[in-house]
Amino acid sequence: MLSLIVLTHNEEIHLERCLKSVADLTRHIFVVDSFSNDATVDIARLCGAQVAQRPFKNNADQFQWALDNLPFNTPWILRLDADEYLTPELAKEIQEKLPSLPPEITGVYMKRRMFFLGKWIRHGTYYPLWLLRIFRHGVGKVESRWMDEHIVLDYGQTMRLEHDLVDDNHKGLIFWSNKHIGYARREALDYLEKTQLQQGQIASKFWGHQEERKRWLKENLYYRIPLFVRPFLYFIYRYFLRLGILDGLPGFIFHFLQAFWYRFLVDALIFEAKYLSPPK
Repeated sequence: MLSLIVLTHNEEIHLERCLKSVADLTRHIFVVDSFSNDATVDIARLCGAQVAQRPFKNNADQFQWALDNLPFNTPWILRLDADEYLTPELAKEIQEKLPSLPPEITGVYMKRRMFFLGKWIRHGTYYPLWLLRIFRHGVGKVESRWMDEHIVLDYGQTMRLEHDLVDDNHKGLIFWSNKHIGYARREALDYLEKTQLQQGQIASKFWGHQEERKRWLKENLYYRIPLFVRPFLYFIYRYFLRLGILDGLPGFIFHFLQAFWYRFLVDALIFEAKYLSPPK
């Protein structure tokens, strides 16, 4: 019915949970690993996955390589991150609904439930976050972007599933901070390179799908606010106006770091690239 693609690098604490969550759905599991130096590859193979290894450039490049090169023989493809897993209710819903979808449905959205420091982040516009994660083989491609890439469908309609995908990373704040340094660098590159809408990218539309509206707001509102002012407004909007304050102390840490660590760092990298001379 479907094949699973997971990109990995040192994901031994998450991968088994991810793969077990799809055990009743598929035996067609592909792990594309960026030369992990822990037990990730062994765990993948023990769970029945086919493993390919290649250097990592960014998520878009790695995932598109998987689509172009791996031997899929199922009508549908599911994309998961290693620190994500399907709830039993979502797995059952996929199993029941996917085989009976009409041909005009080529993509399936599911909503992500994200945990941070053990707390479900339910507010600040982080839930529900709708993600296109299932698509027909041969119909979906990945945007060529450094950051915030999405699946783009060549044609067809989409539908939504009722139950949740869970994102629950257990690697701690040091890992989170280091990961977001990389995210900030990639987002700054996208901004500085002025990535424009082209074939193979989602539209920037206020009245479109959630990811299209988010991109419109970023391009037409957020990035028009002055450098270093926008992270403060971002925090106020998400934490106070959209009730992130209701997520308790983990929620405060999460929303504060998103604004004053990640978003501020993106602005600092943009400032460095645009206004400071490169070192000689």
